[in-house]
Amino acid sequence: MTPPRNRRGELPYFTPAPPRVLAHRGLALEAPENTLLAFAKAVALGVTHVETDVHGSADGVSMVSHDPDLTRLAGRRVQVDQLTSHELRRIPLGGGQHFCSLADALDAFPETRFNIDIKASSAIAPTVKAIRDARATDRVLIGSFSPERRTAVVRQLPGVATSVSSRGAIAAVAAARAPGGLPVLRRVLAGVHAVQFPLSILGMSTSTPRTIAAFHAAGVEVHLWTINDEPTMERLLDLGVDGIVTDRADLAVGVVERRS
Repeated sequence: MTPPRNRRGELPYFTPAPPRVLAHRGLALEAPENTLLAFAKAVALGVTHVETDVHGSADGVSMVSHDPDLTRLAGRRVQVDQLTSHELRRIPLGGGQHFCSLADALDAFPETRFNIDIKASSAIAPTVKAIRDARATDRVLIGSFSPERRTAVVRQLPGVATSVSSRGAIAAVAAARAPGGLPVLRRVLAGVHAVQFPLSILGMSTSTPRTIAAFHAAGVEVHLWTINDEPTMERLLDLGVDGIVTDRADLAVGVVERRS
């Protein structure tokens, strides 16, 4: 399949060359998700890209957490933004792990690329600060379901990689599926470097040969989530997908290595 023409230029986030494995919340088979141990287990497999999520704490620190509250992971009915970073770092999550900050993660894995989902407005300013302090703009990609949150961070980090948000995702898939839709697609994707989708959006497949070719022609990488079985990984890579976002980085790394 012809490699994509893209607007990524020399952005370090998009190295090494695809296909790439994005470890969804790290590798949480024997470690709590979104913890330093989960990230370490993914990196130990050779994963170069980790997907994670951030909320803001009560004292204005970007904390790594998918959920807005602690109910699922810690059995506590309290919001992340109601606790300080110090309090969050003391809450046991199992396996000797606790909540960590984005700064902790960037510092612990200085060679790793982080795909960061901005989950709350309270995370905007502290996420920008953590990335600036770590001089990590070149190795992060900013995403969010909210285009307002995403663009608020991107505007403050010139040159950072970013992916399309939810409203843009719907328009992008529709344009990619339409005959002659490339000019519209390029307008929809102006200013972004990747599309990151589930396998379908509103009943529209995101992984047909037509859609993937259209995204590549528009100059962006295609990352699909959350893919946890080897046959689907194989099928998507055959189609030319650039990145597999997965809870099973162990399986995905094996698939990519066998193919190479």
